[in-house]
Amino acid sequence: MSSAPPQNPAAKPAAQAVPLITPPEPPYLAEAKKLLKSLAGQLPSTVIGLERQMMIGDMIGRMDEADREKLRSMLNYFLTKMFTVNASDIDMGGYGSQGYVWYRIYGSKKPDKVLGQYAPDEMNILIQSIIGDRQRSFLYENRNLDFSHMLYLEGGEFRRFRADAYFDLDQLALNMRAINNTVRPYKLLELHPNVTRVLSLAGTKEGLCLVTGITGSGKSSTLDAIIDANNHSVDAHIVIIASPIEYVHKSDRCIIRHREVGRDVLSFKDGAVQALRQDPDIIMIGELRDPETILTALEITDSGHKVFSTLHTASAVESIDRIIGETPPIEQERVRNRLADTLRCVISQKLVPSLDGKRVLAKEIMLGTPSVRAAIKNNNTGEIYQMISEGMEQGMITMEQDLKRLYLQKKISLENAINYANNKRRIQQLLQVSPTEN
Repeated sequence: MSSAPPQNPAAKPAAQAVPLITPPEPPYLAEAKKLLKSLAGQLPSTVIGLERQMMIGDMIGRMDEADREKLRSMLNYFLTKMFTVNASDIDMGGYGSQGYVWYRIYGSKKPDKVLGQYAPDEMNILIQSIIGDRQRSFLYENRNLDFSHMLYLEGGEFRRFRADAYFDLDQLALNMRAINNTVRPYKLLELHPNVTRVLSLAGTKEGLCLVTGITGSGKSSTLDAIIDANNHSVDAHIVIIASPIEYVHKSDRCIIRHREVGRDVLSFKDGAVQALRQDPDIIMIGELRDPETILTALEITDSGHKVFSTLHTASAVESIDRIIGETPPIEQERVRNRLADTLRCVISQKLVPSLDGKRVLAKEIMLGTPSVRAAIKNNNTGEIYQMISEGMEQGMITMEQDLKRLYLQKKISLENAINYANNKRRIQQLLQVSPTEN
């Protein structure tokens, strides 16, 4: 996913409104508010829950295009403000929003009370107005919908958003994250030449490479930078399977296929299996989110392809344990051996608040060295952390070592170096700080 803008350590408490300098509202906004209030007033109080949402969907289906465009313009106005205030995410609707539009700015999420407060049904209508009939049916059935949204700007420019609609106490809620229009230059990742060799198709033709971290840690941005570097350096075929597709790469030396789950392919597993018949060199699977996808990714890698993917884990060792633990017990020994043979690299990352009020990338890097492979096969993953910490010459580094580097470079505070460490005791040893000092 694209990485969120950095956090401002001096931000005000979350309960306060976003301090925005707001230009006068455009005329269509008043028309849209009036339309929303009118439509919400037509809904009977006796219908609740899913049936009420379905009634709203039927109402939108009968609306003329001019009225639907008013509603879309209103939501697009909210999205446009994201770029004015440097917000990474916008949230609205559902009981939790209390009728306000919320923005995440430099890591802190706050309501923008300047935009006013809306009734639950007004937000239900607004959210349903930007999705199609088939998407609406999927939302009703699954109580959740991942989709992408396009915002067209003046001059022919556009911005894309990753969106998730879901239910919150019978009301619809929506999160949208802005997708970067540009790729982070690969060199800004500051990776060791050995790591670059593993990530490049020119260096290694096969193997599994993982980028891990919590939501909003910049995994998608890092993967896009790696894909972009391959796109401009080797002649190959790259298949990207994601939910949803975020950054759209323009083919250069590589032909790049983008397959969105739910739109171009039914599942990550199906996309991965089908990719084998499409003559790929690199397959990017957006997320290893279930045992089937994990086993499929290992099979594809076994067949001699280069596979990139992500996991929601905080460290290299945790990533290995998660993959093995997610598979059925009867499969775990086989998965452990296959993972040891195919795993080439794990980059685990975090975005840490920096001293300049932004955020900076901290990362842990593990390479599939012979000693690491042996530790995985022998179920001795607890030994791997020490191997990483002693492997800096090979290109490996622990999260704690990288946090120390950032602290010594005066990019992050001592407090954040300790707070963002996976191993608090180890970071205190590295920084020679006693537990009572923080």
